[in-house]
Amino acid sequence: MSTAPEMRFRPTTSADLDRVTAVTVTEPVGWIPADRYLDELAQGMYRPGWTWIAEQDDRVVARALWWGRADSAHPIALDCLHVDASVPDRAAVAARLVTAGLGAFAAQGAPRAPLYNLSLPGDAAADPAVAAALAWRRTAALAAGLTDEVERLRLEWTPAAGLPATGNRLRFTAAPDEEFLDVFRRIAVGTLDRETRRNVERLGADATAREEMDFYLSCPGDRSWWRLARTPDGEVAGLALPSATPYHRNVGYLGIVPELRGRGLVDELLAEITRFHAEDGAGLVTATTDTGNAPMAAAFARAGYRTAEVRMIYTAPEA
Repeated sequence: MSTAPEMRFRPTTSADLDRVTAVTVTEPVGWIPADRYLDELAQGMYRPGWTWIAEQDDRVVARALWWGRADSAHPIALDCLHVDASVPDRAAVAARLVTAGLGAFAAQGAPRAPLYNLSLPGDAAADPAVAAALAWRRTAALAAGLTDEVERLRLEWTPAAGLPATGNRLRFTAAPDEEFLDVFRRIAVGTLDRETRRNVERLGADATAREEMDFYLSCPGDRSWWRLARTPDGEVAGLALPSATPYHRNVGYLGIVPELRGRGLVDELLAEITRFHAEDGAGLVTATTDTGNAPMAAAFARAGYRTAEVRMIYTAPEA
C-alpha cells in the first residue's frame, strides 16, 4: 500500500528564492506578491530565515512570510500565510508550519511570539469567499498558540476627504519625554484599546506606558512631531503623536486623560495629527483602531477617514 510522502517544514535559503516568489494567493485576503517580497527582502524586512515553507514531493505546498523592520533582531509579524488548495487539511498544515516557525524564533531568543496580521477586504460574514479564507487561517493561528484574537479597522485619509475642522478648546505644545511618559500612563487607565488594557492587566500602567512610548520612539516618525494637548488654562488633556510606518504617514497615538473624556476633545487631537501630515505634503495618512473602540472609530469617520480593510490580529497570550 502506498503512502503519501512526508511533509517537511523548514526556513528557506537563498536557493529557494524562485520557488518562494512563485507562490500566488488567489483568495480574498491580503498577501505579499513577488515584487514586494523582493523589494523588502533587499531592505532586510523579509529574510530567508523568517520565510518558512512546507514541502511535499519537492513541491512547495505552504508558505509563511514573517516580517520585521530593517533593524529588527527578530520578526515582528506573520504577514502572509498560504497553503495550496490541493492540500486536504489546510488548517492542519498551516498550524504545523506556524508552530515550527514560532519554535525556531523562540529558540533564537525572540522575547515574544510574533503576531499574525491577517488583512481582509471587508466583512467576512457578508462574503462567503472571505469567510472561507479566514476560517482555515484562524483555525491554524489558534492551534499554533496565537489565541488572543482582536479585530481592527485599517483606516485611510487622503486630501480628497478634506481637512478635518480644527477646534479652539486645546493648545498643542512640545514637551520633554518625562511629561509624555506621565500622560501615556494616565491615558492607559480605562482605555478602550484592547492591547493597552491587556498590557495594563499584565504589566501595570507604569510599565505599559514605558513600553508604548518606547514603541513610538522606535517608529519611523520623528520625535519632534509629538505634541501634548492642553486646555486654555494649561491643564494637560492628552497626547497627539503623528507618526509613520515604513510605508506611509500614520496617525500613531492619540488619547485623552480619563477626567476629560466624553467631551469630544478627541476630534481636535485627530484634526491636529491629520493637518500636521497634510501640511507636510502627505498624500495618504493611515490609522488603525479596534472595532470594539466605537468612539474612536466614529471620530475617524468624522475626520474623513474611510475603512480600507479589516485586520484580524492573533497574538500569543503572555503571562
